[in-house]
Amino acid sequence: MSDDLVSDELWERIAPLLPPRPPRRHRYPGRLPADDRAALRGIVYVLRKNVSWRDVPAERTGCSGVTAWRRLRDWTEAGVWPRLHEVLLAELRKAGLLDMDDCAIDGSHIRALKRGAHTGPSPVDRARPGSKYHLIVDRHGTPLAVTQLTPLLDAIPRIRGLVGRPRHRPGRLFADRGYDYDKYRRLLRARGTTPKIARRGVPHGSGLGKTRWVVERTFAWLHQFKRLRIRYEIRADLRLGLLQLACSIICLRRLRTSF
Repeated sequence: MSDDLVSDELWERIAPLLPPRPPRRHRYPGRLPADDRAALRGIVYVLRKNVSWRDVPAERTGCSGVTAWRRLRDWTEAGVWPRLHEVLLAELRKAGLLDMDDCAIDGSHIRALKRGAHTGPSPVDRARPGSKYHLIVDRHGTPLAVTQLTPLLDAIPRIRGLVGRPRHRPGRLFADRGYDYDKYRRLLRARGTTPKIARRGVPHGSGLGKTRWVVERTFAWLHQFKRLRIRYEIRADLRLGLLQLACSIICLRRLRTSF
């Protein structure tokens, strides 16, 4: 089996979060269930290579693609991915690698081949459906939250790792002209965050891009996972689960490169 798909560091963090398996029947128990780590290999393989679930090579991952999809469904419904992301963010904060004083936000619109929930006409081609998701990162580009379903600020977990109250609010939030609405500024100020949003009709050169460029780099990191370049999932929660898993892998990479 290939260990480069699921490293020991990733497995040690995700294994305690997995839901327990249902008890097997005493009579006619059937085949033994596939190993959880093998199922995770199948999920990561699809996330990286963007193959259909039926084309997942069992000889490399250790389980069939259908089994991997079922575990993705079960673990998504159990809330495994946001908890994994929260654990890694806490480790980053404990190591002093998380800087939430200056954060940046942006959105990305991709094609949605099978439609589904939270899809609509593409802004560049109204005849083709698309799906948009929003991302918020810290000063270094570490993904704090990604969402299609809930307000983005509410999606930031309460990040522990240091003594005192958990951190879940940015100090300042940088955004482009797409977020230039007074209601957004009022919402941010009410939550103790200083809005730094570019205004429409104002010439370029405000200097906000010097801080906001990190979110564009993080989108590039996410799109290195080929499955995220186009939305194939009909279920929005499965799509969000894959996004959260990719964010967790990015956080784990940052932990690795810091030591």
